[in-house]
Amino acid sequence: MWEQIKSNQIRSTLLVVLMGAVLLLLGYFLGVLLLDNYVAGLIIALLVWGIMTMVAFTQGDNIVLSMAGARKIGPKDHPRLYNIVEEMKIASGLERMPDVYIIDDPALNAFATGRSKDHTAVAITTGLLDKLNRDELQGVIAHEMSHIKNRDVQLMVLASVLLGSIVILSYYASRMLFFSGGSRRSSSKDSGGGGAQIIILVVGLVLMILAPIVAQIIYFGISRKREYLADASGALFTRYPEGLASALEKLQNNNTQVQKANKATAPMYISNPFYKKGISANDLFSTHPPLAERIRILRAMSGAGYADYEKSYEQVVKGDHAIPGVAGLAAQSVPLRQATTGAVAGELQERVDRTRETSDMMWKMNNYKTLDCEDCGTKLRLPPSFNQPAVRCPHCGHINNL
Repeated sequence: MWEQIKSNQIRSTLLVVLMGAVLLLLGYFLGVLLLDNYVAGLIIALLVWGIMTMVAFTQGDNIVLSMAGARKIGPKDHPRLYNIVEEMKIASGLERMPDVYIIDDPALNAFATGRSKDHTAVAITTGLLDKLNRDELQGVIAHEMSHIKNRDVQLMVLASVLLGSIVILSYYASRMLFFSGGSRRSSSKDSGGGGAQIIILVVGLVLMILAPIVAQIIYFGISRKREYLADASGALFTRYPEGLASALEKLQNNNTQVQKANKATAPMYISNPFYKKGISANDLFSTHPPLAERIRILRAMSGAGYADYEKSYEQVVKGDHAIPGVAGLAAQSVPLRQATTGAVAGELQERVDRTRETSDMMWKMNNYKTLDCEDCGTKLRLPPSFNQPAVRCPHCGHINNL
């Protein structure tokens, strides 16, 4: 396993290094055009990156969770979810149980984040909890645990910091250059260097415009590379690829976009939070591989091992290796397990139970009081601001004293 993780990290790290090169190149031209000193420009670029990195590696996970509107829960808030996270923590071999967060959003999505092995978290939308059965939810959690196990979460924090640094430098440099009118460079150029100065100015302007776009393409490329290994690892942890495939199929058929997602956090989700049915995801600006492709790969697996996933990938995609370095595991296959869901009647009851469980959790998290009607047993929800001594049941009319 570690061979695959290491190979995946090397390829992703090379992309991060490329983003770093774009940042330094941008700093160089910033110094040449505005400060008449390329060293000063490089220092400014490194300072911006250093400050943002320090913030990211001290509060990065909290910032991401706050931006997503995620709220932390405990074992008693949603026992089914917490139990599945504990199961996948054991299956993945993680030393520490990630914190569990809920996002009050009808969209179907989830993500993992963290700044170190001791500060990790998984966040799940209420829409996902409401729509997925146990096998499907287990597949999603296993996928997110894979990102933690494979150390993708730290890599994505670093990549997002680099992207943010490039965007900040480009934004302010272009405006400073616009308002200064290039006067600093004009005053320092000699009579014979006018052509060279114009070339530098044009190159600098083009770089300031293209750098954020190039950096974003690289950032999304890092995201796409890590999804295949996470899918393969998730199938291995659960030994039931169909669970994750069925969950991804429900995500594919859902048009609801995540309300508080943005371009910086989009690659962290299990699927593109801006996804809409009918829009192609197979391009440079896609945060994830196509859902249909990921589903076909999982459903073509004859076993649950990495070699099984690689073989399935080659059959479906007919391209490069999904998991670099898997050749050494070619003879290893992990048997599949059976589904845990029962008959149709049982599935219908589970659907009712999980909807009620998620609803009860959200009422509780929003500090609503719950009261059973003394006459008919109807559950009454009272907002935190309710201060009356009694409440009338809307079903039977009975007056319930508080």
